[in-house]
Amino acid sequence: MDITNLSKFTEQAITRNIFSLFTDPERSNNYSISAAGLFLDYAKQNIVDCEFTPLFNLAEQVGLADKISAQFAGDELNSTEQRAVLHTVLRAPDAMKVDVLGAQAQAVIDTEAKMAAIVDDVQSGRVSSVTGEKFTDILAIGIGGSYYGVKVALSALVPYHQKGLKAHVLANVDGDAAQEKFAKLNASTTLVVVISKTFSTQETLLNATIVKAWMLNALAETDHSPADIIAQHWYAVSTNIAAATAFGIDAENILPMWDWVGGRFSLWSAVGLPLALIIGNAHFNALKAGAHAMDEHFKHAAFEQNMPVIMALLGIWNRNGLGYPSLAILPYNHALRALPGYLQQTDMESNGKSVSIEGKTLNYLTAPVVFGQEGTNGQHAFMQLMHQSADIIPTDFILSMAPTSEHLANHDALVANCFAQSEALMQGKTLAQAKAELLKAGASEAEANSLAAHKTMKGNTPSNTILMERLDPHSLGALLALYEHKIFVQGVLWQVNSYDQWGVELGKQLGNEVLSVMAQPMADIESEKLSSSSLALIRRYKDNLDKV
Repeated sequence: MDITNLSKFTEQAITRNIFSLFTDPERSNNYSISAAGLFLDYAKQNIVDCEFTPLFNLAEQVGLADKISAQFAGDELNSTEQRAVLHTVLRAPDAMKVDVLGAQAQAVIDTEAKMAAIVDDVQSGRVSSVTGEKFTDILAIGIGGSYYGVKVALSALVPYHQKGLKAHVLANVDGDAAQEKFAKLNASTTLVVVISKTFSTQETLLNATIVKAWMLNALAETDHSPADIIAQHWYAVSTNIAAATAFGIDAENILPMWDWVGGRFSLWSAVGLPLALIIGNAHFNALKAGAHAMDEHFKHAAFEQNMPVIMALLGIWNRNGLGYPSLAILPYNHALRALPGYLQQTDMESNGKSVSIEGKTLNYLTAPVVFGQEGTNGQHAFMQLMHQSADIIPTDFILSMAPTSEHLANHDALVANCFAQSEALMQGKTLAQAKAELLKAGASEAEANSLAAHKTMKGNTPSNTILMERLDPHSLGALLALYEHKIFVQGVLWQVNSYDQWGVELGKQLGNEVLSVMAQPMADIESEKLSSSSLALIRRYKDNLDKV
């Protein structure tokens, strides 16, 4: 059994109507799981018990149970970079850190204590600006994994933001993004956190440089030196202490990153400092506790009742068995609007690969194209395609049952839309149903015959629904960990390394080459590494600069 012959088990599913499966009165109960405060309903997936068998067999064949144990034990799962994968240990109790990390555990525990002290000092005002004022704004500078996790948690946990502090995240290298931030910030009360493992990421350093210039210029008339301003207003999370201190950041204000934590899984580390500053230590710890609760469920639950495993297997079934190329993430909470982008990066950067761990070309497809938007906005955007195009797009609906605002009627409508859309994607509407509706509404026979085809919907779209009792730090932590583990399981089944991202490197390398060429005089523009197309674009760009 392997993924290449999974399709032979899908013959019935391809022609089956998902809605017909609900003749079984126990389907909803049997196809649902509760774990770590989350509830997963997967009854609307196009699968029955006997079709899970080859999926569980595949999990056993690739040694999934051993791989799960190996990850939590700190084995070297990131084989191309010779690293363990231990973001989970950062949200574990200290005793577990010691068991897994040994002598290194104390450094991790000390870093967490230092981070907590920074948070308390800033929030209390014991640490203040060079002008003696309490900090009012936190500006986090990063990109990719150093950005998305912080961004999604900041927007998701607004009700938990501490009074007197506002959060801002700068990732886009476009100078307009920085200018937009400057318009909202007061340099004298802004604390900056630069997040870069190597302190050499091009986009992050460019943004840090212009933020530094902005702050020093704004505070130029104070009695404080540039060195004092940067030392007091700036923090960094990096492994490159030398580069960060050369930039001007006080060594005491630099927190380490660990090589066994990948960027897109780094929220639980000191990378989460901007978030902790905004929501406070207690809530940041609750976020980690929620993730740890999902970790424990993932480690110990039987596969048949293991939420990340079931979601992963369903994803494999849809991608490789049924041949569906995409996955829509639809959170029906405005607070979770950043989640689709976060999962887009986490999923596709992890498993968007075509070479196995052994370096062999795979003869099957891996990660789906992940996209999404907050509901109900998506209903008035791309969901037209989901209902009436020929493509079937599996969907994850995500909802907090408790409202986060006082507008209960709006929340009821939100919940109704969430539940209705999963039902509509599954049920669809036949030609006969569309015609009957038209006739009932008073259309003539000719009108009904003419319009009915335009009102049909294919249905049969599989979906999961993930419910939280309420959106709080604990449930958000559990939700993020759920998807982390789902992605890991799928990587194991696809036999790829989910923890490297070499595909990102080529763009970085050529980006540096393009910048180098752009610095040349117009008459000297040449490069053996770039095509004539790119060289022509560079010339056009430089020529336009001369005209501006």
